[in-house]
Amino acid sequence: MADKAKRIFLTEDEMPKQWYNVRADMKIKPAPLIHPGTHEPLTVEQMSPIFCEELCKQELDNDTRYIDIPEEVLEFYKIFRPSPLIRAYQLEKELGTPAHIYYKFEGNNTSGSHKLNSAAAQVYYAKKQGLDSITTETGAGQWGTALAMASAFFHIPLTVYMVKCSYEQKPFRKSVIQSFGADIIPSPSDTTEVGRQILAKFPGTGGSLGCAISEAVEKATHTPNSRYVLGSVLNQVLLHQSIIGEEAYIQMEKAGEYPDIVIGCAGGGSNLGGIMSAFMRDKLTGKKDPEIIAVEPASCPSLTRGRFAYDFCDTGHVCPLGKMYTLGSEFMPSPSHAGGLRYHGMSPIVSQLYHDGYMRAVAVEQTKVFEAATLFARTETILPAPESSHAIRAAIDEALKCKETGEAKTILFNLTGTGYFDMTAYQAYHDGKMSDLIPTDEDLEKGFATIPNVE
Repeated sequence: MADKAKRIFLTEDEMPKQWYNVRADMKIKPAPLIHPGTHEPLTVEQMSPIFCEELCKQELDNDTRYIDIPEEVLEFYKIFRPSPLIRAYQLEKELGTPAHIYYKFEGNNTSGSHKLNSAAAQVYYAKKQGLDSITTETGAGQWGTALAMASAFFHIPLTVYMVKCSYEQKPFRKSVIQSFGADIIPSPSDTTEVGRQILAKFPGTGGSLGCAISEAVEKATHTPNSRYVLGSVLNQVLLHQSIIGEEAYIQMEKAGEYPDIVIGCAGGGSNLGGIMSAFMRDKLTGKKDPEIIAVEPASCPSLTRGRFAYDFCDTGHVCPLGKMYTLGSEFMPSPSHAGGLRYHGMSPIVSQLYHDGYMRAVAVEQTKVFEAATLFARTETILPAPESSHAIRAAIDEALKCKETGEAKTILFNLTGTGYFDMTAYQAYHDGKMSDLIPTDEDLEKGFATIPNVE
């Protein structure tokens, strides 16, 4: 079957009915979120003014290995899941590699991404709690679109703060988000106190996910019966995204293969956390030992050049502190086209696993990412988003290593976005106008200087 199948599908009956909580198998648990004033671990009661109560419980649950997916969420999943696992035969042929390359394609919905997996869950819990509205941030716009879709399905109003440079680069994202009934505001903005402070301190800034988070949290906490929801980084988000890895695990078995290498792009951690989950379970329990690779942009290299420390989760310092690989909450990345990979820190789960040696990380330049993206589009006929094209770049590099050594490794990567809202980026690449903006050590030191001294 592995020699013939191009696409490996699952039936609805085969779709996983539980999320997998990787923390249950971690030898060293991710450090808890702490209160910015007391530096004590947060409780459900302290978190509940910001997040939905059930999501607070999931955030703090380090022990429950599997959590049942609510029936209402499963029904919504069935609109766009299970997603296919695809063998990239034409890419393999073009590269002349003996490697077997598979990708899990999460682009079969209007948001074009995996983000709908967590959006459905978070909006469901908000609706179940009886909230009147929710707020969020978005980088490239995939999370904002996914949340707008879920909010429309469950009938709950949504306000989206979108990173300003992405808002300007991808104007049609605004139209899609508005089509699903949500409000969208470029961040930083003058609609919040923290936004006005950021604009005063960084005039002319294109913003960052940290800025947008600050504004969305302020909006939620200053609006009656409203809560904030987050598209990446937090434990609860990686829990919901585990359905990607759970499906891929079954599909790889149906293909008669097991990945030697598992690859995901890494900005906040939801993409990588989703695809690696089931395979990391094998690694943590000693069943198998796949190589897991996190791929981040050289313009925002939190894993490869960051520091493992407690830091604010947002630029405006209104959120809790998390222990993660970070560039500093006030680090302002260059306005790269991979807008969804411009967060200053990395998921505490991913950070701890990386710190403990369960995965490695690579940083890649923007032009090399688009080189890989165009090759993939020409061979596999899918135009990928800049974010997940980072994983394509690494997959190609690993496949070329196999060509050199003659090893027929099996490579699995997560393709979680389509690039139809990124045509200005593709045009810049084809016109030779794209540059690689990489922070200097001096640039990084400015961000590191803002990391609080917390043990």
